[in-house]
Amino acid sequence: MTHWYEGPLAAFDTETTGVDVEGDRIVSAALVLQDAAGGRMRVTRWLVNPGVPVPPGATEIHGLTDDHLQRNGRWPAPVVEEIARALAEQSAAGRPLVVMNAPFDLTLLDRELKRHRASSLAGYLGTTPLCVLDPRVLDKHLDRYRKGRRTLTDLCELYGVVLDGAHDAAADAAASLELVRAVGRRFATRLERLTPAELHTLQAVWHAAQARGLQAWFTRSGTPETVDPAWPLRPELSAAA
Repeated sequence: MTHWYEGPLAAFDTETTGVDVEGDRIVSAALVLQDAAGGRMRVTRWLVNPGVPVPPGATEIHGLTDDHLQRNGRWPAPVVEEIARALAEQSAAGRPLVVMNAPFDLTLLDRELKRHRASSLAGYLGTTPLCVLDPRVLDKHLDRYRKGRRTLTDLCELYGVVLDGAHDAAADAAASLELVRAVGRRFATRLERLTPAELHTLQAVWHAAQARGLQAWFTRSGTPETVDPAWPLRPELSAAA
């Protein structure tokens, strides 16, 4: 029997103008499909002219400048619709979607759909919601007492996954996909009997617990930061941009 972590997976990633899911914009995105572990990866890329300036700090991370995006990027409205339809196709096909730190990428996409299409990610998914696998949530639950950061770069190094060209959407998506496979293999005795749909439900519970723990730590240390427990998509704020 082929376990889920050896079977068909998709992975999604974005690069953005910043880290505010309510106000920042997508500048590039990628969807990576792989039918089985070790198989060829099929990559779809999108480049977006966000219509707003890209802060220098964001450009330093992903290398995408205003000039490059204005010359080569497409307008956001058709791109975000294409992305939403592509994710809906994966959902309809029953293919799990790997998203590293899912509440960031999926929430930002949802807000871009609201901004440019007067719609939502749920509106494109219809009655078949995404089945998401988030390597950050999985690793944090399965190896919760390990110290150190859990960025994509850190986790790839820990699990022996090659990350070639970090902060490129396609490279990050491909590495996230391989990372989920590596997590599945390492913790096979705890994961192999669970379906991706069951894991999706469990990750929402695990992430909420992780958020509560982080919020408590922030409170104790006097850090004025709020941690959202929602996963894989944050609820819409009435004051969203």
